This record gives sequence, structure tokens and C-alpha cells, in this order.
Amino acid sequence: MNNLIRIASILMIVCLLVACFAGCNASGEQNNNDEPDVVTEAPAATDGQPTEAPITNIDYAASVRLDMTSETAKQEVTVKLFVDGDTTHFYVPTSVMSSGVLKARYLAVNTPESTGKIEEYGKKASRFTREKLESATSIIIESDTPLWEADSTGARYLAWVWYKTADDAEYRNLNIEILQNGLAIASNSGNNRYGDTCLKAIDQAKANKLNVYSGEPDPDFYYGQAVELTLKELRANIADYNGFKVAFKGVITTTNGDGTIYIEEYDVETDMYYGMSIYLGYNLQGAGLDIVRVGNEARIVGTVQYYEAGGTYQVSDLSYRQMKPDDPNNIQKISEGNSPAYTLITADQLLNGKVEVPSGDTIATHKFAEMALSTTVEMKNLTVTDIYTTTNEESASKGAMTLTCTVDGKTVSVRTAVLRDANGNVITADAYMGKNIDVKGIIDYYDGNYQIKVFTVNNITVNN
Repeated sequence: MNNLIRIASILMIVCLLVACFAGCNASGEQNNNDEPDVVTEAPAATDGQPTEAPITNIDYAASVRLDMTSETAKQEVTVKLFVDGDTTHFYVPTSVMSSGVLKARYLAVNTPESTGKIEEYGKKASRFTREKLESATSIIIESDTPLWEADSTGARYLAWVWYKTADDAEYRNLNIEILQNGLAIASNSGNNRYGDTCLKAIDQAKANKLNVYSGEPDPDFYYGQAVELTLKELRANIADYNGFKVAFKGVITTTNGDGTIYIEEYDVETDMYYGMSIYLGYNLQGAGLDIVRVGNEARIVGTVQYYEAGGTYQVSDLSYRQMKPDDPNNIQKISEGNSPAYTLITADQLLNGKVEVPSGDTIATHKFAEMALSTTVEMKNLTVTDIYTTTNEESASKGAMTLTCTVDGKTVSVRTAVLRDANGNVITADAYMGKNIDVKGIIDYYDGNYQIKVFTVNNITVNN
């Protein structure tokens, strides 16, 4: 009898051990889903606290496949311009866009702003997109339907962006990769051909508390109060203030008519003007817009950012709280009725001039044009030798001209806005070709060179 009891006990122990091992095997099985996955380990227990269950992270960007036989429009492209995390301009054949450029707005994603408005994680999203596409050996854009569909602006086209980093690699979906990394919020993410995957990618990013879902401060975002400085200090050390909120004052001299104003301030120590371009965006209205009118001296509060399209820095993200006019983060009007300086300069000064700018206990030598960028200047006795006119039908600059001029043995470029006469007619190259002219404008930077930008017909005087 005792032997029977002993045998029964041994059998029970064996059964318990088998069940235990079976349970361990079941919990350790790999995901049977066809989608590739990466298992994130649970954090180690500390101070006797329970640990969180491990999260299985699926690489959703690799789980979808680019089907080159589907009915959607597709085009292999190269990058012309990185704008931000969800907008890129691509070179395309003229059969796709007559301009040769498709301005793509990424489908299903809405990354934080990093251009006109500065938002947390905006810079990181912009950097993420750029790094992925710069490493690509091939990029293909795809529509969600058989046609390229414009977004709400009418100027950008909704696209899926696919890339690969080796010739023998599969294409990855960048839109979904942005979502799974928590660098965007949903934007009609479920209402498209890859909707289910987009929603899963968003849920996974939320579960992992990544980036915009982390609840943590963005290390690239400046949370402090505005740094009070002069335009001289800002211009001489512009890269050091990139991403910072700054406050400075100056006279608003002109506007390009497309949301950008120009401001300048005179410095007695160096006997010159320093300037900055300011992108107003769409934040200001009413009393806020009245403050930034041409002719006003104003205190500007905004964020410094690198303007990729122009290759220069600008200030943006201005705001005005009308109910709190003395808020130090508000823009403020100081005076009105001021005039642009229009400093008389020479061609040699524009092209080769240097200026010594004191900063603390040191003096740094800078290019004159770099320090005077966005300030108003005048140049006389330029002879127009050639004129290029923008003819692209889709461009807002159709009719704008670049005048190649000689003066004192040097060549200077003068870029105009679209100029019109008193009757509203566009002024053409015939008005200036071969003529001797005086010009008033701002110092501008384009394609690696400094030039003079003219905004109105009254700022070009024909001498013969």
C-alpha cells in the first residue's frame, strides 16, 4: 500500500513539472504573425516592485509591400528640398508635373511643425525624414488612388513615400515608419489603402510612449523665456541661437507680399545696419498684424530657425495675446512712421566686404553681406547685361526677373519680384535690358551668392 502511495506521489510531481515546462514554452513562443517583429525586454525589477510585461514591437514599415502592379500612380524620384517631417519636394519628370517638381505632403501623418511654427518634436521629425531619405539608394512616391491628388492647399500632392538603402533591399514605407516612431499624430490615418497598418503603428507608438506620446520634454525644444538681444548679436552668432526664442527690436522696412517681413536696426559701434527676415505664418491677426506693419519700430519675439529653402536663418512663430498686451512673449509696437535706411553700398562691398563685429571681449571678422543680410541698401550705375525671366506657369514668381548687371568691373545680380506698372501690367525684360539703372532693395542670399532683391517697380530707376 505504501508503495502505491509513493508511486502516485512521484507521478503527481512529474505531471506538475511537465505542466510547468509546457506553460513556459507557451509563454516564450515567438509571434506567429507574418509581420517582422522585435521583442522589447521588460525592465528589470527594482526594490521589489513588479515589472511590466514585455512589449512585442512590430516593424510596421516593413510589414507592407510596395506593389508596382497596383492601380496607384507611382514615380521614382530624387529629393529637391526637405521642408519638414511630413513635406518634401521631389524632382519628377515633366510628364508628372510640368514644373518638374512634385511637392509631396505625406499621407496619414501630421508631424509637429518646424518651419513657420515651432512645436515640440518638430525638429526631430524633420531630421528623421531627412536622414532616412538621404541614406536611400532609391525613393518611390505613390498616390493613394490612380491620380496624384492635391491636398487642401492645392499646391502639394498627397503621397506615400517608399525608400530602400541597398539595391537588394525591400522598400520601406516612410509614412508608417514616422508613425511607429511616435513622430506624428494621426491625419486621416485609417482612411487609406494602408489604414489598418497605420492605426496599429500609432497604437504601438502610444504603448511605447515614444516621442510625441512620451509626455517627456523635447531636448531640441527651447522651453525658456525669450533671450533679449540686439540684431547685431543675433546676426553675428545666428547658429548659436538656432531653435531659441529671442526678442529684439528694429524697424520693419518692407515685405515680400507672401508672409515675410524684413526688419533692421542701426548699430553705432560698427556704424552699420543689421537685419533679419521674419516669417509671419498664420498665427497673427487683427491687432497683431497692425504691430508688424511696414514703417513700425517693433519688439519682435519669435523662434530662430534655419530656412532650408533659402539656405538662411529666419525668425518665426510670432504671437500676440491681445488681452495681455504687456506679456513679455508678445510682439509690441514701439513707434510708427519710420523709413528704411537704404544704405548706399558698392559692388565690392556687397561681394567682398568685411566687417569686424565685437562680441564680449573678442572681435570677429565677418562678411559684410552676411551681417547686413535682409537690410535695405541702394546701389547706383548698374548696367544690365542679361535678364532671366521666370516663365513657369505653376510658379507664383512667373514674371519675376533676375538682372545680371556690371558695375565698377564687377558682376552683381538683382532679383525682382513680379513688377507691375500703374495699370497692373507685368513689366518685362525690355524695360531694363541694356539700360543703366539705380536700385533699392534688401541684401538677399540665393544659391550660394549674395544679391539685391527688389520688391516694387519704384525701386528701380532707369538712368538712360
